[in-house]
Amino acid sequence: MPKVLFIANHRPNRSPSQRFRFEQYLTFFKENGWDYDFSYLISEKDDTIFYKKGHFFQKLIIILKAFNIRWKDVLRSSKYDIIFIQREAFITGTTFFEKKFSSSKAKIIYDFDDSIWLSNVSDANKKWNWLKNPNKTKEIISVSNIVFAGNQYLADYAKQANNNVVIIPTTIDTEEYKRIPSNNSKICIGWSGSITTIQHFEYAIPFLLRLKEKYGDDIEFKVIGDKNYTHKELNITGIAWSKEDEIKELSSFDIGIMPLPNDKWANGKCGLKGLQYMALEIPTIMSPVGVNTKIIKDGINGFLAESETEWVQKISQLIDSKSLRNKAGIAGRKTTLNQYSVKANKNEYLTLFNQLIN
Repeated sequence: MPKVLFIANHRPNRSPSQRFRFEQYLTFFKENGWDYDFSYLISEKDDTIFYKKGHFFQKLIIILKAFNIRWKDVLRSSKYDIIFIQREAFITGTTFFEKKFSSSKAKIIYDFDDSIWLSNVSDANKKWNWLKNPNKTKEIISVSNIVFAGNQYLADYAKQANNNVVIIPTTIDTEEYKRIPSNNSKICIGWSGSITTIQHFEYAIPFLLRLKEKYGDDIEFKVIGDKNYTHKELNITGIAWSKEDEIKELSSFDIGIMPLPNDKWANGKCGLKGLQYMALEIPTIMSPVGVNTKIIKDGINGFLAESETEWVQKISQLIDSKSLRNKAGIAGRKTTLNQYSVKANKNEYLTLFNQLIN
């Protein structure tokens, strides 16, 4: 039985990138003749320290422990047929481990779903920026046998360093993602993200304030992913993300929004927030940035909005019409099922794995 070693930074069910890029396929791989091991660097305990400000010596210990984990992976790397590296093998700018893996008997798959070659260090770790390497992503791509890119923008970047690049979209397990009925007394406009992406929600504030002025207490707003976020005028108190409550909390949205700036980082995004909403039949409005324009057919399976006025107009249409919300929601889930689901893409994964070792 062929065997793959999955290499990632975070424990299972911790990172959206890992969950929606490979973790939800693990059972399928097992059922179809592939054994696997999963090696990650940051434990649940260390996670509480690593993304907080300060704690210099504790973070140094975490890095040293991570080095030990990866060195053990290098020593056993030739036991595997494939080593699947999701984003990076190590949490600093070094490509030492990727190069070691590439000199083993295993074939290397590199998977990425963001413009991670751009500088994007969390506020808690600004002092560690000197450990980053802007050329790291391209170096990893160059030593890989095949690259899985989340969209065309990322694929175009990868092709500068590797000719064997395949676009694999970020996908949703639509068997798991089924809407839970909620009894909202108001129309809920929701956003889901994380502490690091809450800045993107801020782009929505101007048009949400206009909607609040227009509809008053007939609407409410919800933010998932940053429990410390508050906005007094919109009466928002953010709630923490949890895997256990994720679908329940998302299902409380009547309208899902994904505002983004039109910059290089956002163009690398793979539309995950929007796809989560769409999978749950939540009518979805996204900024027309990057892959969003491929996912959404404006006015059919969702909406695209760029200017503040467009956002107000299109959300207003959805607030005013339950039938339009239902229609857009049903079409959105259909798009997810047909193009962006685990079911629609799992055989492509399996085929590429099998081809790589034959």
